[in-house]
Amino acid sequence: MAIAVTHFSDPGCPWAYSASPAHAVLRWRYGDQLEWRLVVIGLTEQADQYVRRGYTPAGSARGYLRFRKRGMPFATQPRARISATGLACRAIVATRLYAPEYELAVFRALQFGWFTTPLILDDPDDLVEALGRIDGFDTAAIMATLGDRAVEEAYQADRAEARSAEGSPTAAQGKASQSDGPVRYTAPSLIFERDGRLLEAGGFQPVEAYDVLIANLDTKLERTPPPEDVLEIFKALPYGLVTQEVAAVMAPNNTDPDPEAAEAALIDLAARGCVIRQSLADGALWQLGPYAREGSDPGRTASGQLQAVLRTAPRRPTPR
Repeated sequence: MAIAVTHFSDPGCPWAYSASPAHAVLRWRYGDQLEWRLVVIGLTEQADQYVRRGYTPAGSARGYLRFRKRGMPFATQPRARISATGLACRAIVATRLYAPEYELAVFRALQFGWFTTPLILDDPDDLVEALGRIDGFDTAAIMATLGDRAVEEAYQADRAEARSAEGSPTAAQGKASQSDGPVRYTAPSLIFERDGRLLEAGGFQPVEAYDVLIANLDTKLERTPPPEDVLEIFKALPYGLVTQEVAAVMAPNNTDPDPEAAEAALIDLAARGCVIRQSLADGALWQLGPYAREGSDPGRTASGQLQAVLRTAPRRPTPR
């Protein structure tokens, strides 16, 4: 039986976006032994909610500078105005209802739209532009459903569930918020559940925190080690990856990710046509290329070079 993972998040939260490398590690390490369920928080319904709290386009862009150290790509072009997150969250919920196989792709596309472009994602035209970058996704069909009663009811159910954190371990750790009334889970809170037992990792957490909770729920899960071949990550995970996500998956236990080594290996793979590089703000998004077929190994040399670097990298002391 898989461990159920409830993921409280919002496409407009930079902490949630910055947790992407840790979540990529979980998806690689445990695969379908984790059953993910996304619950959107709906941080704001009107942009004025942020404006009243003192948010400005320039201030938000400056704030992204502080998040760059966590490895995800951030653009610092100020938006024309502050944006609310409710419309983008409804697009995620609509996708869950009408095209569930695209839910994760839509969530990530909206995160990239939020943090690597100046798109204003409570503007329907800009929302269409962000979603239009997903191959094979019928953006127009989903946009046409955003006013459906079923979408609104499901969205409000998500918002209510996200605002049920009072008395929770997340609140006890100071990781909850009360920005709009009820005590709510902050993004990206994860709740792991097995046989009625729930363990919470509230708010932003390192991958080690997640690993501890999973181990306490089930000691018999298969725990996949970092791969010898970088291409195996792209074949296992259902989306393109930024450099820090690749570095995080490749990092052995008690070793910090090495994005420079990861990027060097990815550059070699790109030269062989095994991956495709797309510039993304101050970073890059990498996807499988035409020569990354099953059974082909043109990138194995570069992958081995990355593993050699990581195996000789300084390790953090193991806690005693």
